[in-house]
Amino acid sequence: MSYEDTLRVFAELKPGDRVEVVHDVRVGFRQWTTRITGKVLSKERRRHSLHFDRNYDDKVFSDVLILEKDDGERTTVTLDEFTQIHRIVPAS
Repeated sequence: MSYEDTLRVFAELKPGDRVEVVHDVRVGFRQWTTRITGKVLSKERRRHSLHFDRNYDDKVFSDVLILEKDDGERTTVTLDEFTQIHRIVPAS
C-alpha cells in the first residue's frame, strides 16, 4: 500500500469504523512492525513544533488517528510514510 493510498483511506474514515494499522518502526539500522486493531474514535490534523530552529510562522502538522482497542485501551497513532491503514469490514 502506498502512502497516497493510506491518506485516501484516512480521509474516508469515520468514527466507529474498525481498522488495522500496520506501522513499520525504523530506528537507525533496526526495524520492526507493529499492528494495532481498534475502533476509530476520531481523526485530526495536529499542529506541533517538533522541529528545532524553524521560522516562527512555519507550521508543521501531522495526521493522527485516535483508536479504542478491543480491551478498551485508547491509543494515538501518528501517520507517516511507513503507516498502512486497512479498514476491517464487519462480517454479515
